[in-house]
Amino acid sequence: MLAKKVSIIINNIIYMSSKNFSLCFLLFLNFIFFSPIQTYSQLSSSKFKVVLDAGHGGKDSGNTGNDYLEKDIALSIVLQVGEELKKYDDIEVIYTRTKDVFIPLHKRADIANKAKADLFVSVHCNGVANSSPYGTETFVLGLHRNKDNLEVAMKENAVIKFEEDYEVKYDGFDPESPESYIIFSLTQEEFLDQSILLADFVQKEFTNTLKRKNRGVKQAGFLVLRETYMPSVLVETGFLTNKKEGAYLNSKSGQDKLADAIIDGINNYKNTINVSNIEAELEEYKVSTEAVVEDFDDVIFKVQLAASSKKIDPSPENFKKLSPLSRNLENDLYKYYFGETNNYIEAQNLKDKAKAQGYTSAFIVAFNKEAKKISIKEALKTKADE
Repeated sequence: MLAKKVSIIINNIIYMSSKNFSLCFLLFLNFIFFSPIQTYSQLSSSKFKVVLDAGHGGKDSGNTGNDYLEKDIALSIVLQVGEELKKYDDIEVIYTRTKDVFIPLHKRADIANKAKADLFVSVHCNGVANSSPYGTETFVLGLHRNKDNLEVAMKENAVIKFEEDYEVKYDGFDPESPESYIIFSLTQEEFLDQSILLADFVQKEFTNTLKRKNRGVKQAGFLVLRETYMPSVLVETGFLTNKKEGAYLNSKSGQDKLADAIIDGINNYKNTINVSNIEAELEEYKVSTEAVVEDFDDVIFKVQLAASSKKIDPSPENFKKLSPLSRNLENDLYKYYFGETNNYIEAQNLKDKAKAQGYTSAFIVAFNKEAKKISIKEALKTKADE
């Protein structure tokens, strides 16, 4: 069983990084040489614990590009993420702050460490002197690879100057000294593969779903990530210093969309890491877990939300803002479906999202390439036969 789980994690990482060879290679090497055999997850706990950290706060406004306040926008996004994640039966949400207060970086990490969290997600907004840059990027802990990454880390780490005796608290670390970053200790090596996996999921949601410019998954020396002892990421949701993107970040619509993308990234990560949760179902159909992390060539999965004799417009307004939606007439009943994917793990994520929105009886259905409904057993059997 242990060997099997090792194989599953490697396959998951390789699958999710298949469009990025360098990321895939980094993840694979890190898993082999640095990661513990047991993946980091509170498998004995009934809840998957997620710590949400709104960057800055109180006397620390963060960046103020175009007169927006990073601390307010980050908090708004985090609170929205938390409220939605609380609807998932298997997720516990913990905040580092829920109001406009200053929290030292090491205190934020302490909250996560004491909770024995499964994930730490810190949300921020970018800002530079040049008003041209825009787009999203997600960071994991590591040595900066270029000048831009170093500048982002130095800006975010500068918050420690608001703390008394910060030189003592952070072992002489100077956020403005490049030399401090050269000797930056990579204390999160054992969680690097999973941190990158989470960051990649979040970036895919920003890029593929929201169509935001993808600035990539990057490594840099963030103190708040160094102090945590679980997979951790720092999300830069966009540039307040870019006039158009700043307005988007400050809008309710923009914050709603960014929050939803982060939620989906977290849920995708959770279900991928805990793919063993569906092992019993797959064993019943004689399909390996390794097989279902790959896309199905001739099968489309959807989630059925409801069936009714009444014809309802399949619009998000009628189905608790879920999207995309479709409708089929089958045996004098209208069937209403959410989502569309040829990946079974992603279908599990869609089902979880539907249930979190109140569709507690939602279930996965499958269609063949002729758009004919088939049983899940028949759909999964196509992988077993390969």
